[in-house]
Formats: sequence, structure tokens, C-alpha cells
Amino acid sequence: MKTAVRLTASSIFGLASLAVILFLPAGTLHYWQAWVFMAAFTTASIIPTIYLARTNPAALRRRMRAGPRAETRTAQKVIITGSFVDLFAMMAFSAFDHRMGWSSAPVWLCLVGDVLVVTGLSVAMLVIVENSYAAATITVEAGQQVASGGLYQFVRHPMYVGNVIMMVGVPLALGSYWGLLFVIPGIAVLVFRILDEEELLIQDLTGYREYAQRVRYRLVPHVW
Repeated sequence: MKTAVRLTASSIFGLASLAVILFLPAGTLHYWQAWVFMAAFTTASIIPTIYLARTNPAALRRRMRAGPRAETRTAQKVIITGSFVDLFAMMAFSAFDHRMGWSSAPVWLCLVGDVLVVTGLSVAMLVIVENSYAAATITVEAGQQVASGGLYQFVRHPMYVGNVIMMVGVPLALGSYWGLLFVIPGIAVLVFRILDEEELLIQDLTGYREYAQRVRYRLVPHVW
């Protein structure tokens, strides 16, 4: 019951915050790209969350422990703060772009952006279904085993692949080309997060070193 209340409150607060981040810089509510983006983002987040609440509440509770304060490693506190700042700045700047009329993205491209956002969030949720220990914070729990099936067969950090897909989709969904500039620091932050995370996993998670030798690529097959 407490989880349901926390989830409901978090969803309402998150939606209200998202509206402020988008419509305040845009200077108008007549911003159909933002409305469609909010609908796509909310739907792609809520449906898998309800599924997890019914099938694997422990995994859902791990995902709800998120943010800089939830991290135990100082490096991760800094990294996750940078990640949040970049994402919020990306959305706000894309909305400001709409206000200033700097970009003229066609309707079809905005809709492609929404598809990318939904795809990215879906990939992240699929990873949680495949690996219930895929928490929002960097930690190794008692009894945790190395996940090596599903998407983990191709890259070592498939959840972050979903994050990259979503990051590319956000500015496009909001009709902004200039917002894509924020993808570069966003990926840089992910790289630092992955490198620090792997130090912990190699040290504390039995079998991870062998898994890393089998699956060579961290984020993009045949690249890195």
C-alpha cells in the first residue's frame, strides 16, 4: 500500500514538474509537441510500472530508489546529478527553441521523436523485467547474480542503450534541432557512469569479470 501511495504521489509530482519544465520556457500552452510528448512519456512509463507492481514489486521498489541522494558512491552522486541536469536542460531548451522559432522540425519528425522516447523507455523497462536487480542506483545486493540473457547478450549495459535512444528522441519530439546538442554531454555522463559502475561490479559481483570478457561491448555493439 505504501508503495502504491508513493508511486501515485511521485507520478503526479513528476507530471506537474514536466509540465513546468516544458510550458514555462515555451511561454505558451499552445505547444502540441509538448502535449504529445508528455502523453507518450507518461504512457510508456506508467504501463510497465503497473506491470512491475503486479509481477515484481521488489524490482519496482529498487527503481523507485533513485536520484543523487540514493547513490552510495560519491562519483555516482555527481554523475547522476549531471545526468538529471542535462535532461532537464535539454527539455527546457527545446521548449525555448519552440518559443523563439529557431527550429522548424516537420510533424513526421516530431512523431519519430515520440516513437524513440517510447522505444527507449520500453528498452529500459524490458531490462528490468530480464534483470530484477537492475536498480536505479549503483549497488550489488546479497544473492545477486550476473544477468547474461536477453539484451545482456549483446551489450553489458542495455538499460543505458534505452537511455540514449530516449535522449535522441526528446528534442525531436519537442520539435527542436538545437536540443540535440545536449545529447553529447548526456552520453558523456553515461560513459562515466558505466566506467565507475563496472569498477564496482568487477570487484563485488561474482562472475562479472568473466561476463565482461564474453560480452565485449558496453553500450554499442562493435563500437564500445
